[in-house]
Amino acid sequence: MAAGSTIHGLNALEARLKEDLTFLQLPSRSWVPAQEFNGQRVRDVVVIGAGMCGLVAMASLMFAGVDNIVAYDTADEGQEGPWVTFARMRTLRSPKVLAGPALGISSLTFRAWFTAQFGADEWERLDKIPKDMWMDYLIWYRRVLSLPVRNNVFMKEISADRDDMVTLHLENADGEFIEYARHLVLATGRSGLGGSDVPPFLDNVDRRFWAHSADDIDFAALAGKRVAVIGAGASAMDNAATALEHGAASLDMLIRRKEMPRVNKMTGIGSKGVVNGIRYLPDDWKWKFFAYVADRQTPPPSSSTRRVSRHENARFFLDCAVEKVREEKDHLVVECSIGSFEADFLIAGTGFRNDFHGRSEFAAIAPHIRTWADGVYRPEMGPPVPCLMESPFLGEAYEFLEKDPGYCPMLSRIHCFNDAATLSHGKLSGDIPAVSDGAQRLMRGIVADLFVADRAAQFAALQAFDEPELEGDEWVDSTPLITAAAE
Repeated sequence: MAAGSTIHGLNALEARLKEDLTFLQLPSRSWVPAQEFNGQRVRDVVVIGAGMCGLVAMASLMFAGVDNIVAYDTADEGQEGPWVTFARMRTLRSPKVLAGPALGISSLTFRAWFTAQFGADEWERLDKIPKDMWMDYLIWYRRVLSLPVRNNVFMKEISADRDDMVTLHLENADGEFIEYARHLVLATGRSGLGGSDVPPFLDNVDRRFWAHSADDIDFAALAGKRVAVIGAGASAMDNAATALEHGAASLDMLIRRKEMPRVNKMTGIGSKGVVNGIRYLPDDWKWKFFAYVADRQTPPPSSSTRRVSRHENARFFLDCAVEKVREEKDHLVVECSIGSFEADFLIAGTGFRNDFHGRSEFAAIAPHIRTWADGVYRPEMGPPVPCLMESPFLGEAYEFLEKDPGYCPMLSRIHCFNDAATLSHGKLSGDIPAVSDGAQRLMRGIVADLFVADRAAQFAALQAFDEPELEGDEWVDSTPLITAAAE
C-alpha cells in the first residue's frame, strides 16, 4: 500500500475511533475534586512506566473520568517497554487476533490499526506480529488517546508526607522534582519490583565477561567469540539466536533440566473463567495452580528454538546445571554438573525476581510489604517455590498490603500492576491476552477509593446541584379544586 493510502487509512480509522468514543461517552467527564499540598496540585494518579501496561492503565482511568494523571518512564519516547530494547525475538508470541490493550473498543485494536494501513488481505497473510510493529502500534495508541507521558524521568524515592498520599522524588535532565499522588501505579513490566535474577555464581565475575538477557548487549562484539547461554526459556533462546546471527563462533546452551519443557500449560486452560476467576480462588488453590506451572515451566516457542538449532555451531546440553563460573586469563571456565566449558562471553537467561529489597527507590516501603512468605504460604500447600514466596500478596486493586498493619498506611495507595502481581491476580498485568481486564480491575478499585475518600465533597456537590429538571409550568395543581368541592 502506498504511503498516501496508509495515511488516509489511519485518518479514517482515527475518525472511526473518535466516533466510537463519542458513542460510548468516553472519556467520562472529570469528577475528582482537586487537592493541593505545599502549594502544588496533587495528582489523582501517577503511573511509573509507559509500556503496554502503563498505557492501558492510564487509558482505563482517563475513560473513567480520572484525568489528573501522568506517567513517567525512564526510556526515550518510542523506546518504552521491552519491544525494541531487550526483547530479541522477531515476532510476538501471542496470536495476532488478541485484542490486547483495546479496552473493548474494536477501533483501538492492533488488527484495526494494521488493516487500516495494509488491508485485509495482508492481515490474512500475517502470521505473528513483528515486535517492532507492535511498538509502532503502542506509539499510535499513546498518540491517538492523548495519554500524558513524560519520558527520561527516573523515580529516585518514595516517601510519605501524609497517610492519604504518596510523595514521589523524581529526576530528569533538569534536576530533581517532586510529585504528590493520591495513588501510585507501578507498571514496571517484567522486571516487576526486583529486576534481573542473577545467579550467585556470577557475583564476583567481571561484567566484561557476562550479561543478563535483559541487559544492553553489544552482539556485534561477540562475532568470532565462544558464547554460552544459561537457561532454556524464550529469552535465553532469543539471545542465543541473536549472538549466532551476529557471527558467534560457537554457542552452548547450558540447560539445567533433564528434558526441555514442551507444553505451555496455562495456554491450554486460557478462558474468561481463568481471567476473572484466579483472583477469587482460595490462596492454597492459587498456589497450587502457579506452583504446578512453575514446576512444569513454559517452553520456548518452537520458532525461537529452531532459530538457534539451525546453526551448525550451536549445541544444546541438557541436565547441565551450572555450579561455578571463574575467570581464567581472557576467558571464562563454566563448571557444570556434566563437565566444564570454556567461553569468551556468557549470557544469563535466568529471568527476573520479585525481591525488591535491593532497589533504592523502594527502600521506604520494602520492609513493610506483605509477601506470600509472610504467613500466607503454609507447608501443607506444597513445596516452597522461591519465586512465588517472594511475590507480594496483593489486595483487590493490586494494592500492596502491610506486613504489620498500621506501620506503612500509604501502601494501600501503591498498586503493583506488573508481572509481580501474577500469583495474586493471574496473568492480567504483564501479558497481552488479558491486559485490558487487568487494567479495568485496577481502574475500578482506584475509582471507588477516590469516590469514597471524597464522600464529603461529593455529598456537598449533591447538595449544591440546583439545575432544575422542571420549569414549573409543565402541570396545573388540581389540589384547590378538590378542596373546594369538599367544602
